[in-house]
Amino acid sequence: MKKEFGMAIKKLREETGLSQEKFALSIGMDRTYYASVEAGKRNISLQNICKIAEGFGLSVSALFVVAENYCK
Repeated sequence: MKKEFGMAIKKLREETGLSQEKFALSIGMDRTYYASVEAGKRNISLQNICKIAEGFGLSVSALFVVAENYCK
């Protein structure tokens, strides 16, 4: 699930046209940490999932739906 979640948020970020650095800064997250989440290498906390969801203008549940659909 980490890898699929990472691929889903990478796709969302790319659709916004933002670099990892600009998106991470906009949500108050370190770029290298965010990059490791996108790469599926990090067990991310709920607090950081909330930051990412808010950065995309989504609820946490909607973000998980996107990630779940990416797995299919």
